[in-house]
Amino acid sequence: MTRARGADDDVQPDAHGLADTRIRFLTAEEPRPPEVRPPILASWRRSRSLKVAADRIELPYERDPDLDTPLSRSADQILHRLHEQMSGQPISIVLTDPTGLVLSRRTGDSGLERHLDGVLLAPGFNYAEQFVGTNGIGTALEAGSATQVFGHEHYAENLEDLACAGAPIHDPISGRLVGLVDLTCWRRDAETLLLTLAKNTADQIQHALLVHSEMREFAVLQAYRQTCRRTSGIVFAVSPDAVTMNDHARAELQPSDQAALLAQAVETGGTLPAGRRRSVEIQLPTGAPARMYCQQVDADSELAGLVVHVKIGKRASGSPGRSASPGRMLLPGLVGAAPSWQRACREVEAAATTGTWLALQGEPGVGKSALLRAVQLRRRLPGRHTVLDAEHARVDPTWTATLRQSLVGDAMVVIAHLDALDAGEVRSVTAALQEARRAPEADRPQVAVTVRPGADRVQLAPLLSYFPTSVPVPPLRLRLDDLATLVRFFLSKVGSPGQQLSCSPEAMRLLMRHSWPGNVQELQTLLHQVVQHRRSGSIEARDLPPGLHSTSRRVLSALESMERDAIVRSLADTNGNKVQAARSLGMSRATIYRKIHEFGIITPT
Repeated sequence: MTRARGADDDVQPDAHGLADTRIRFLTAEEPRPPEVRPPILASWRRSRSLKVAADRIELPYERDPDLDTPLSRSADQILHRLHEQMSGQPISIVLTDPTGLVLSRRTGDSGLERHLDGVLLAPGFNYAEQFVGTNGIGTALEAGSATQVFGHEHYAENLEDLACAGAPIHDPISGRLVGLVDLTCWRRDAETLLLTLAKNTADQIQHALLVHSEMREFAVLQAYRQTCRRTSGIVFAVSPDAVTMNDHARAELQPSDQAALLAQAVETGGTLPAGRRRSVEIQLPTGAPARMYCQQVDADSELAGLVVHVKIGKRASGSPGRSASPGRMLLPGLVGAAPSWQRACREVEAAATTGTWLALQGEPGVGKSALLRAVQLRRRLPGRHTVLDAEHARVDPTWTATLRQSLVGDAMVVIAHLDALDAGEVRSVTAALQEARRAPEADRPQVAVTVRPGADRVQLAPLLSYFPTSVPVPPLRLRLDDLATLVRFFLSKVGSPGQQLSCSPEAMRLLMRHSWPGNVQELQTLLHQVVQHRRSGSIEARDLPPGLHSTSRRVLSALESMERDAIVRSLADTNGNKVQAARSLGMSRATIYRKIHEFGIITPT
């Protein structure tokens, strides 16, 4: 048998002895260190804790994996050339995404290809360690470094005739894991340079990614310079890895205004059609209005960045036709002067400044994720900001793997709805956070979690121990002094360009009486719906949905809600005349008076 030695000095183990050791491990007998290489033994333990089947292979399948990515485009020619060089050899070249999803496979031997089909090592299947146990793809992704696995070192017995070497591929600019290249052959054909070849191939793909990234950066820089030559005033460019501002932007804008413009640019860039332009009006934190002229920049049919030209207007002071300022922003995109809200903003920003991991507690819709995003924009513009919803962990088999990849490098990672995790998922996330904690401080991510009231603190205790700072975010009903400011702020965002919207005193009274169980998110959604039929002028009470015209303290049935809505609409149509409303609904005056009282309907004045 050929002894295979890679860059990490791993030696192909004795097949028969290892097979016996693996069987003893699966029957709960812990092997001695010399019998199994330490990285393989650690992987076996992870596989066992994840309850991976050792006697069969059952993998999730994605029918149409996305191949139109920088990774696939950069790797295509390199892998094609390697495949031609290995023509006729029993070796397979596999490319995966960072979660272990197989994107492509090139095999030079028909017998090996049939075997790989049988073990589902094919495009669309996911070879993450959590699904198939110890293997060259999943174990390399878990370890974060090049790894080789021989024969019986595989956790699943179906893979014992194979040898494989996987090498992770990192983005050359951000250092983020973007994929993996794996070389798989028969165990008997394993060569000494299998791992070295995989690592060299990964290096070539990373170089191609660098060239591709430089093309994107050059396209953004060229568009930025052209805009600076054509126009005067404030110009800045935003790309995934950098922000460029001209002298006017640095001299004329306060830091809070810079942050607000960048936040709006990032939001606008996600909805801008390819190669198109759009103008956006916003109110800056310092009170001045600004018009942004945004242009999307493409490179090789891919979004490269955004170039923005900004014109600052004069601050409005009671000028006709203009709504009041939406309020001072403590953080980009956030308004409010309530002491409890300002205290939450200050505490989150203080924790983020010191790199402290923190937990945000609050009801759904209070703005926990928005607060974390605003702090990230204030601290490191634009920065990599990843939000992972724990509610998806049970339905997305790649969720934990995605979390592990996100916890690599200097970034902000937010785990939302932490209380949605079950006991097994809590253990997996705890292990991922433990690994992230062990990283050097320069490469350690900033991590935050959001937790809803009433969460099972006992079950979450292992996780929450990693978050020494806990910040409560107040519900909207406890900061109603901010309601008018929030209404003006959201209307300035959702209103049509050039059309000014305000809220009438009667409509504001209805808003103030509402309990807002959905908090700030409910308010924003409601105003967005109102703007669909009220484009300009003043929002009146009749523009608001029927539910806001009622102060009932109990949950109404579907039939009662329909009845309440009909009464509210009829009262609005008759300007609050109860007799006419009762007549139009075919009910007596006594009945409508009783229903108004029962449903807590607020009669229009």
